[in-house]
Amino acid sequence: MTKFALVTGGSRGIGRAVCVTLAEMGYNVLINYQSNEAEANKTLALVKEKGVSGEIMKFDVSKLEEVTAVLDTWIQANKDNQIEVLVNNAGIRKDNLMMWMSDTEWHSVMDIAVDGFFYVTRLVIKNMLVKKYGRVINIVSLSGLKGLPGQTNYSASKAAVIGATKALSQEVGRRGITVNAVAPGFIKTEMTQDLNEKDFKSLIPMNRFGEVQEVADVVGWLASSKSTYVTGQVISVNGGLYS
Repeated sequence: MTKFALVTGGSRGIGRAVCVTLAEMGYNVLINYQSNEAEANKTLALVKEKGVSGEIMKFDVSKLEEVTAVLDTWIQANKDNQIEVLVNNAGIRKDNLMMWMSDTEWHSVMDIAVDGFFYVTRLVIKNMLVKKYGRVINIVSLSGLKGLPGQTNYSASKAAVIGATKALSQEVGRRGITVNAVAPGFIKTEMTQDLNEKDFKSLIPMNRFGEVQEVADVVGWLASSKSTYVTGQVISVNGGLYS
């Protein structure tokens, strides 16, 4: 049986770093992306450099018909392969003050983070339950723990996934499946490139933004056999900004 890891939103940023880290651990990697095929292929090349195989998978995690058409089709066609690790990383920001926030800004953020988590995890966890092994790791955010102004939608979506993480961990723990969340603070990615690090780093005890690899290393540990007795947890990677 060949072991696979699936990373949603794996084409860039934290997702890319996670894909490469899991490849270094010996996992073949399924790289989900929504639109940027060129960047997804760059991630695939980096994964293959680690001596494993991989595939790019184009689907919008918030659309059940796309998740079913692509991911469920792959699962049905790969009965001898096992997705042992699922990293729910797909997410977007649409920041605005709530009184000016549009319906689209609210729903697009909620749909990808919350519905996406539900549609993808529900499919993948069925096989984990059968095999009595699995690692589900949800990338959440400082926003979901602390709440940040201008991010009512984003904070709500990440807080929802944190609650789901804790509940699901209790449902599947007896089957050898762990479910955890990683909550990054300010990390240098395209998602934070509109933020001026100089304006924020004085708030951070470590006086800098984090690197994507620092998040990926925590994900890698949670995906490994070293974290067997850790489940239902939210691990912050934020330089001490919030605890």
